[in-house]
Amino acid sequence: MAELVTGHAGKAHATAEQAAGLNAGILGLDDYVLNVHDKFEITVVSANKVTIGTGELVMQGRHVSQGTPEDLIVTNGSQGQKRNDLIVCRYAKGSQSVESAKLVVVRGTPTMGTPVDPAVNTTSPLDGGTTYDMPLYRIPLDGITIGTPVPLFNVLRPMSDVWDSLTQRSTTWRVPYSSDSILLTRIGDICFMGGNVKFNNSGQNNYTKAQEKLPEGYRPVIANTPVAVFGGETTFICYGEVNGTVTMLGNPNSAYTGCTGVWRTADPMPAA
Repeated sequence: MAELVTGHAGKAHATAEQAAGLNAGILGLDDYVLNVHDKFEITVVSANKVTIGTGELVMQGRHVSQGTPEDLIVTNGSQGQKRNDLIVCRYAKGSQSVESAKLVVVRGTPTMGTPVDPAVNTTSPLDGGTTYDMPLYRIPLDGITIGTPVPLFNVLRPMSDVWDSLTQRSTTWRVPYSSDSILLTRIGDICFMGGNVKFNNSGQNNYTKAQEKLPEGYRPVIANTPVAVFGGETTFICYGEVNGTVTMLGNPNSAYTGCTGVWRTADPMPAA
């Protein structure tokens, strides 16, 4: 029977299960730390204690909030042995279907060889599981020493970041040795260059700097990035720098030609 969840029913009727189902349907069945607060940042305090910072997470649709930092005790290691422990966020459904969540240290098995992670609970509460673990960190121990914790979670980016990744801008770029311009398109942080030109001159280049520069908003992340590779009767490539400078390699050969190029940029998105 269908039920209106987000509506007035004259009685309490919206359930945590329905809220979890909505979250899982929107965010998917993966587990995420949200991009707010400390994002569960970990600090090693001593040989047997770590502190987990504030944060919000969603595990199998269940929203868990940690409003204050929390200390967790790691069982002391043993001389000459190695061990992997896991810090997890554990969901549990107890008697009378009362649900809870807490941070837990799951102890691994000591070994003189290569340690492995301990087993965790993986049956989703969406599938009827009454205990479920979302791994947050691996804690490696070598003897009595705690090594560098290894994050095991993904941070879910906000919708504003998704929108930015789909934003599109375009401009044109005047090609060296030509009176023609070709199209530059940016989608998110990816830039595309392509088009057809007629070169007016010939000239052999060995990383010669061009007068033409790439416009702001379209400059590559990495120096010496191929931004325009020309085909046909040419052996001509243009390389972009992070400051917009373009260097040239090869000979345009006064040819009719097409070009292509794809690269990443860290520039601010150009205005519309």
